[in-house]
Amino acid sequence: MAESPRVSLASEPLALGPLDGRYRAAVAPLVDYLSEAALNRDRVHVEVEWLIHLTSQSVLPGAGPLSDEQNAKLRAIVSEFDAASVNELAEIEAVTVHDVKAVEYYIGRRLPAIGIEHLTAMVHFGCTSEDVNNLSYAVGIKGAVENVWLPNATALVQQIEAMAEANRSVPMLSRTHGQPATPTTLGKELAVIAHRLNRQLARIAKTEYLGKINGATGTYAAHVASVPSADWEGVAKSFVEGLGLTWNPLTTQIESHDWQAELYADIARFNRILHNVCTDIWSYISIGYFRQIPVAGATGSSTMPHKVNPIRFENAEANLEISNGLLDTLAATLVTSRWQRDLTDSSSQRNIGVAFGHSLLAISNVAKGLKALDVAEEVLAGDLDTNWEVLGEAIQMVMRAEAIAGVEGMENPYERLKDLTRGQRVDGARMQEFVQGLGLSADAEARLLALTPGKYTGIADKLVDHLQ
Repeated sequence: MAESPRVSLASEPLALGPLDGRYRAAVAPLVDYLSEAALNRDRVHVEVEWLIHLTSQSVLPGAGPLSDEQNAKLRAIVSEFDAASVNELAEIEAVTVHDVKAVEYYIGRRLPAIGIEHLTAMVHFGCTSEDVNNLSYAVGIKGAVENVWLPNATALVQQIEAMAEANRSVPMLSRTHGQPATPTTLGKELAVIAHRLNRQLARIAKTEYLGKINGATGTYAAHVASVPSADWEGVAKSFVEGLGLTWNPLTTQIESHDWQAELYADIARFNRILHNVCTDIWSYISIGYFRQIPVAGATGSSTMPHKVNPIRFENAEANLEISNGLLDTLAATLVTSRWQRDLTDSSSQRNIGVAFGHSLLAISNVAKGLKALDVAEEVLAGDLDTNWEVLGEAIQMVMRAEAIAGVEGMENPYERLKDLTRGQRVDGARMQEFVQGLGLSADAEARLLALTPGKYTGIADKLVDHLQ
């Protein structure tokens, strides 16, 4: 079949991927931290602060502290970094064919206006590119996690916690192995989800963001050769910590990226738990436990007008899977480097923003999906009322306790309940008739006769308090 003629769109400023296209609004906050432009801005930030750090401590003879005005003008190179700056850097890099060297030249161009042209040689002093890159990535990732991803993930978990509290006493039939099982409450099940997700958030919040600035192979060789009198380890440590990072004293040319692998594993675990949430909520919607609140004007199906599809949860599932595919690859790739350096990490790390973007998009979809749910309590109650056989567990356990207390006729409780209930429905009347014929003590019989599937939830409602 001949290919249909078409106008090429390649020359148009159109997004290739969905995160920069249809989902741009949901992930836009990450652009300030994990885009290529943000990486370059952070490189400028690191280079500027390194220059200020060296001069403020008079590390190099002949280069003492700058004035407050000069330091402010240097920092303005970072704060005023904009679209024009991005374009200028691109033009420089087109000549240097080296991104970090382009940053060095970009800053050097601005020193004459500050009155410190004589310090041009101090820009990037003693640094290999990876000294700047590892710190820039750490600053950007830290900002993305603390200012974007964590607040959104935390807000989602708080939303689930609120749902757990609101539904703490709403009884619900459990389904272990997909089969009717001991009842619980909807609130308790939502609390389990929130508790699991909160544990991962706590781990992520404690992430150590490591950095180094120790030269071409991590030995400070160039530093010592140029200024042997300086305490280069002390200078490096105070600089890295001044950026809000944790100093890594032992590296090759690269910072080993182990902290990144640890962070990505934790975020991937959060994603996997959230994926499980999506599949469970989707399943509860399918059996009617949740009603979806229709959105005015929205179409559920192109051919079936009645449908309100759980698309938020399905969209989230897909994006969580894509995010984890990238996070798992990053975690596996970044901990490995041939000898003192190879460039596989350079290409890999350019996808960090994509991995975070798909996770953030999923979080947004789950939050919107949960907001559009209404609990169908009558459906939950009806489900419980047609599964009286789940009380078989309670009855046989009461019989065991009675036998231990010396009540006669309590032999083989499990087997007797199994014969009554396994693979067959038992209504309330039949169950109560069975209880009355057991010969239980008056107190035990009264407790069981008062029990219904909807009341057989133990202390499920109180367990929600563990979220506080």
